[in-house]
Amino acid sequence: MHIGGAGFYSAPAASLLPARSFTSPVSPSLSPAVSSDSNSPSQAPLATPQPLAEEQPSASGREEADKPVEQSSRSEQEAKGEPSPQQQRLEQLEIAKLSKRDQEVRAHEQAHAAVGGRYAGAPSYTFSHGPDGKRYAVGGEVSIDSGPVPNDPEATLRKMEIVLRAALAPAEPSAQDLRIAAQAQVQIAAASAELNELQRSEAAAAREAREARAQAEEEQEKERAEQDKSAEPARQELPPPPSLELYRRLGELQEPAQAIDLVA
Repeated sequence: MHIGGAGFYSAPAASLLPARSFTSPVSPSLSPAVSSDSNSPSQAPLATPQPLAEEQPSASGREEADKPVEQSSRSEQEAKGEPSPQQQRLEQLEIAKLSKRDQEVRAHEQAHAAVGGRYAGAPSYTFSHGPDGKRYAVGGEVSIDSGPVPNDPEATLRKMEIVLRAALAPAEPSAQDLRIAAQAQVQIAAASAELNELQRSEAAAAREAREARAQAEEEQEKERAEQDKSAEPARQELPPPPSLELYRRLGELQEPAQAIDLVA
């Protein structure tokens, strides 16, 4: 599964101004008609001078002649294939946008990878070439392992918490990031329920073990009591031990006789 939070950016092409050509009108040269024969008695009359207004160029001609030098230089640049100042400004704006996008994409994907840790892969990027010929990252993604840990809900719970934090790590999570975060929350809920059920089962098993151990101890106590009780009649059948008082009395009754002297 991939976390692709940065999205994609299509770089618009810089608008090109149409080439314009400027031509200056040429005023016709006026010359008087003169006869080639200077000795001719009759010479052709000189042409009547034209009015001053006709000798001067027209108003449109003056406008064309008075156009700024910048326009003519721009036409020359365009004719030579060099970008105009307006095109240069557009290219600079485009490069600035691509550079900003590159920084945002890299920061976004690196945030996923840093928080995801061992469950996240290395970021991969989609590049676009700018007017300056350089490559700029306009999209990216980070692969992440979002599968549960088999037969271990506690480990699954810890793993899904990391996946959730990794999906929401960037400042502006994408729609794909939010979907992965939602899936991680579902896995967290399922793992929590399984863990609670396992803990209840373990607690019930421990309680049953304690009850079984207490019952076994009670039965052992009963058996020892019965054994002691069965041994009491045998002890009662034995003759009582001899009394010291009886021996003392017998000693008093059997006093030695007085000695008799015999005289021969």
